[in-house]
Amino acid sequence: MQVALVTVGDELLVGDTVNTNASWLGDRLAERGASVERVVVVPDVEGAIASEVARFADEYDAVVVTGGVGPTHDDVTMDGVARAFDRDVVRHPDAVAYFEGHDTYRFDDLTAGTADLPEGARLLENDVGVAPGAVVENVYVLPGVPDEMKGMFEAVADEFSGTTTHVEFVEVDAPESSLIPAMRDLQDEFDVVVGSYPGESVRVKIQHEDEATVGAAAEWFRERAPE
Repeated sequence: MQVALVTVGDELLVGDTVNTNASWLGDRLAERGASVERVVVVPDVEGAIASEVARFADEYDAVVVTGGVGPTHDDVTMDGVARAFDRDVVRHPDAVAYFEGHDTYRFDDLTAGTADLPEGARLLENDVGVAPGAVVENVYVLPGVPDEMKGMFEAVADEFSGTTTHVEFVEVDAPESSLIPAMRDLQDEFDVVVGSYPGESVRVKIQHEDEATVGAAAEWFRERAPE
């Protein structure tokens, strides 16, 4: 299953907020075997959201959108997603029913627009906050507040699947360039996916569908990597 992530917010573009939602979602989706193919950040602009969502909805199995969900003036994600599918944003009957039956607050006390979703969308309840999410076709719209986003994603996590891969990291205290021959030999020997991440030491990431293959490849690489 191929997935694209669209994170919405001016604060992400200017660096006021770190985009932890994208990294968390990437990790959770990978755990489920889904492949994250694209991650983009867009401003709180309806047209920009609509353009990216429409493009990715055609190219990938699913799109996860986070941020800009709510009834305030700069929360335009629902409008952008609705526009991507040429739909209207309407007072959603399932959202109204959900809020009318809520134990904590009354529907009449909510800010106007809280129950507005793209027409025909599937409601996603927000057990941590207030503003609901939605599913429109293959697009999942989640809040930007991390705790709310995580709770809502877990409610639909089973809808994301794929071939699970096993991962092991090998840390090497050597220049990254010196590892190239050993990494090539590693791929030839075990047919694994290999990546390297430089820092104080180099972290070599080894991936394969078979856990035993990953373990054997990691041990092989440790014995042959330059020091």
